[in-house]
Amino acid sequence: MELFVFIVAGAMVLGGAVGVILSKHPVHAALSLILTLFGVAVLFVAQQANFLAAVQVIVYAGAIVVLFLFVIMLLGVDNAENLRIEPFRIQRPLAAVVGAGIFGLVVAAIIVSREAETAVRGDGLEVTGADGAPLHDGNIKALARDLFSGHVLAFELTSVLLVIAVVGTVMLARKPRKGDFDGSAS
Repeated sequence: MELFVFIVAGAMVLGGAVGVILSKHPVHAALSLILTLFGVAVLFVAQQANFLAAVQVIVYAGAIVVLFLFVIMLLGVDNAENLRIEPFRIQRPLAAVVGAGIFGLVVAAIIVSREAETAVRGDGLEVTGADGAPLHDGNIKALARDLFSGHVLAFELTSVLLVIAVVGTVMLARKPRKGDFDGSAS
């Protein structure tokens, strides 16, 4: 099973990367980048790095690529496509199958998590899963403590940089109104 997951995730990463490079439409390239990032997240889960997988999906696929799409749309991907013409006839049925598969995985995860037995030891800190192995969250707490105490300035500067980049993009992409450059001194 591990080999199968690795092969599928590797195919997702490689296919998405090739899509980013070869796609002529910038929105399709950004969507291919999302596929690549999800493939990397699956590889993180396979290595039992669940926190990194969640961060990969939330931060990169959820925030950064949405910012890319916002900038792409803002900069003038204004050629309207006819939504009645489907370039790939298999696209909608395939999306329905993938959506049903993801829904099934979410339901299975909920069922498994509810069936997991929890046993709290005398100190009240250690929780075990259904197989009796301890579930540790100490690494996540230590990482959060480090990031939000020692490196909080870097986080804040990154957010300011992203806001400045978006404002700059909006200002550069903005079309001047008729009265902005009429030649009259004000």
